[in-house]
Amino acid sequence: MELVNPVNAREILPVWINLPVLERECAKGDFVPLIVTSTKPDFYKQAPLFPAFEKRGLPSVALHTGQHFDSLLGHGLDEFGIRERIGIDLRVRGGLSEKTSEVVTKLSQVSKFLSEKFPGKTFLPIVHGDTHAAGIVPLGWMFATNQKCSQNEAGLRSMQPSFKNVKNHCKFFSGQLNEKSWSLNRTEPFPEQFDTFIGGAACHYHFAPVSLNKKSLVREGYLGENIPVVGNSVVEAFRLAGKKRPEKSVFADYPVLEKGEWIRVDIHRRENLLPGRFLAIIGAVKRLVKDGRNVIFIEMNANKFAIDRLGLSGEIEKLKEEGNFLYTGLWREYGSVVEFLKSGNCRAELTDSGSMQEELNELKKPLSITCRFSTDRPETVFSAGTNIIAPPISADYLHSFVSWILSGERADRLVSKGRRLYGKTPSRKIADFLYRRRKDPVFEWAHDRPGVKYKENALGYFL
Repeated sequence: MELVNPVNAREILPVWINLPVLERECAKGDFVPLIVTSTKPDFYKQAPLFPAFEKRGLPSVALHTGQHFDSLLGHGLDEFGIRERIGIDLRVRGGLSEKTSEVVTKLSQVSKFLSEKFPGKTFLPIVHGDTHAAGIVPLGWMFATNQKCSQNEAGLRSMQPSFKNVKNHCKFFSGQLNEKSWSLNRTEPFPEQFDTFIGGAACHYHFAPVSLNKKSLVREGYLGENIPVVGNSVVEAFRLAGKKRPEKSVFADYPVLEKGEWIRVDIHRRENLLPGRFLAIIGAVKRLVKDGRNVIFIEMNANKFAIDRLGLSGEIEKLKEEGNFLYTGLWREYGSVVEFLKSGNCRAELTDSGSMQEELNELKKPLSITCRFSTDRPETVFSAGTNIIAPPISADYLHSFVSWILSGERADRLVSKGRRLYGKTPSRKIADFLYRRRKDPVFEWAHDRPGVKYKENALGYFL
């Protein structure tokens, strides 16, 4: 048998340690939260934790996986002042398998470094939501340390409305507003539903955005007293971004957006890049443009790959010739997105983003139209009415249903009655909870709950 080296094997980057940041924060106390960031949404959703922890007197260090690092995807590190707080950068690269193996291996090395350099300290990584880091960091940390992590935005479990009346727009629309018509369907988004589920299994504390998330976690066997309902820190990031102007106004980059009302299309989920679904979405966009509706389509790495793979570049170029269609790259600043959403020029957001469903609940207008068959934020539909599911069954169906939703004052009436779900001070509640529990162990065995005590170390001799 001939043994060969892997083709195109790449060099693994070393972990980057900012020792001054670690020493400064570890000097503040023996309980040291490690706020994990990995991708663009993490930057603004995790950023509010830092000032909240400082105000509560808790140390805090950013542990960055390094997945989003360039000037576009990684801009949030600077926009929200996180870069200067990074104490550990794992510098992972590659596909899902490569990133997974690197995170697990590097966390083992990092945990040994921390225990040797800072003996007696308890480090608690805090992951966020359903990113890949939310699934893999807790796994790697628990295997390396026999301690667990904490999850901000925990308990995201996808649900699906009844499709019994899907062909009847009015009945399908109104049926979604009834919570009893929904059922669990954790098949999507992929791999996000997998990541949030396995990440939660390796977490000791779960910070739930709403009571629905807590109910899901309790049903799965997690201890209720470790699951405070705190809201969602995205509302703090949204307010923060809305208070300061972006470096450059989105209307300076795209003056046409100041004229009329626009549908902003933001599609990137892996399942929506399946040929059948993506062709349905592009077909619906073409029909909306033909109807005379203003449409802005945001190019991302994921949907660009699908456009190229399916040979749709020509279709996009034809659409660009239309005066009511705008095709742009990913907006660098989160503040630019907030600026546009608050401007009054955005009629609706046709999206598959979970975060966008939350953000538009806080704003209440424009309407979030979620282009998926299920959602892990179902409360934005049946508890708030600021979101509606529009499944990409076909180009004709998606176009027809979106047009029906936006006809007349139906969408305006829906969102005007909506209520905000995610609180005002989630990060402060997280900080208060951790401060109260800062001396508690962050791992438990089954004998701990009934209070059985042994003389030996609780972790045992063999771990």
